[in-house]
Amino acid sequence: MNEEDTQRKITEFKNLVEESDNIVFFGGAGVSTESGIPDFRSPDGLYNQKYQYPPEAIISHTFYVRMPEEFFRFYRDRMIYPDARPSVTHLKLAELEAAGKLKGIVTQNIDGLHQMAGSSCVVELHGSVLRNYCERCGKFYGLEAVTESKSLVPVCECGGRIKPDVVLYEESLKDDDIERAVDLISEADVLIVGGTSLGVYPAAGLINYYRGRKLVLINKSVTPFDGRANLLIHAPLGEVFSAI
Repeated sequence: MNEEDTQRKITEFKNLVEESDNIVFFGGAGVSTESGIPDFRSPDGLYNQKYQYPPEAIISHTFYVRMPEEFFRFYRDRMIYPDARPSVTHLKLAELEAAGKLKGIVTQNIDGLHQMAGSSCVVELHGSVLRNYCERCGKFYGLEAVTESKSLVPVCECGGRIKPDVVLYEESLKDDDIERAVDLISEADVLIVGGTSLGVYPAAGLINYYRGRKLVLINKSVTPFDGRANLLIHAPLGEVFSAI
């Protein structure tokens, strides 16, 4: 896609947003890479970095149970970014919600940046690093329970292990989150999908519930859903959202 074609499509995107008041955004790691949080599958992503164990194995339920020390060492080092701040995409989405145009966000990210930007209707399919809970008594903790823990494996005052409220490999998405996401997507007039390869299921499968008139897909690389998009923009999210 040449620059002229990209700009034409961005203008079309801007006009579509201006004319719509029932928009839902479905986003992935590309929303937060512009905030300095690495994704998983790009050349510089977590899956292409060298560790003693493969990153995709470390963030599995089995690994968490069997080797919690190694899990938390990796988790603190590569999954938590407390200094990250919302990108232009996060901020623009919050503005659209405040204007009554955006009805909700369905995100695969776990960083909490949508809420930091001001968005209130956010479905976090994979949980959040900002929430943690005791596996024994169920008490909830904030991020500091992990970052400020004196032990490598954070422990509750009751003695139970504190687990991040994130969905690890081999774990299921929460039914309530799936239902909320399906409701938002199925009722949307315009669905904007951005910053995701749409290769991770069951999250990617939620797109199949969309029945609206305009599917907008914004991603720097090709996705399996490109052929279904009414408006396809291969460009950075920040560049696209800066136009609205």
